[in-house]
This record gives sequence, structure tokens and C-alpha cells, in this order.
Amino acid sequence: MVSGTLNVDSLLDKMIDELNQLLQHREINDPYIIGIHTGGVWIAERLHSALDAQQTMGTLDISFYRDDFSQIGLNPSVQASNLPDATEGRDIILVDDVIMSGRTIRAALNELFDYGRPASVTLVTLLDLQRRELPIQADVSGGTLSLGPNQQVKLLGPTPLALEIRQKPMT
Repeated sequence: MVSGTLNVDSLLDKMIDELNQLLQHREINDPYIIGIHTGGVWIAERLHSALDAQQTMGTLDISFYRDDFSQIGLNPSVQASNLPDATEGRDIILVDDVIMSGRTIRAALNELFDYGRPASVTLVTLLDLQRRELPIQADVSGGTLSLGPNQQVKLLGPTPLALEIRQKPMT
């Protein structure tokens, strides 16, 4: 894959259609949308608006729940999680920009369950990089992407949202 910037609107449209069908199939009428900082929040905001969700959206910063926290230290841009509504017994749509190893999602689930036991969690990601280390899969994904060993992807936003594919910096 060549480095460059991609618009995400068509991926979002696909995700919205799939998510609407999935919610209808599962008979979920009032989901609680929660985005993972930072890119997941931007995607969640777009989904929240497109689904015309009635509930206030929540946000998670999973920095303290990461399994590599003791190795990499605290991210300088840590933000407080904000869950204005209870998670106990709720149908939650958990949103992140990219799923790769599954470790970010594991951390997010750990944090969510500290707030209460949801009825269900539907995982939605913009991109699946298919490099799983944990058995976690997205229920809805805008697409899959195979990166070369020296490439990385970054979501740019919040307005406009775009994906940037670039060469990893040399270490």
C-alpha cells in the first residue's frame, strides 16, 4: 500500500448501514454509544448523530487500563473518561477507530465493567488491521486494511475525518 490520505465518509456510510441492521436484528432500541479516546470518540460522534441517538454519548480514556502501562508510562494527553449515563444493564456500542491487536478493546472492556455490567457490548471500528493478539473481533467494521511492516495508519480529525497511511519513523 502506498502512503497517503484517505477520506473516511464511504467507510462511515457502510458502518452506519451495517450498524442499523445489526441493532434492528438484535432488537436494540436505545444504545449507549461510547467512544474510545481519541479517534474512537470522533467516529462515535458521527455515529451518534447519524443514528439520531437520544442518550448522551460517553467517552473512555483507557490509559490506566493498558497492559503495557508499566512499560510505556502515562500518555501525556490522558483525559478523564466521561460516562454520563449508567452502563449497568445497558446495550452499549463501543467505538474505536482501528482494531489491531485487540489490547485497546480489552482495556476498554475492563474499564466499562468497572462502571457496571452492560447487557451487551457491540464493537464498532472504522478499520480492522487484522493483526490480532487477543480473540476480539469487531461486530461492525468500515473495512480491512493490510499494512506493510513499515507502515502505520492514523486517523486525522475531527473535521474532516481522514485516514493517513505513512511510513513508520526509523528508530
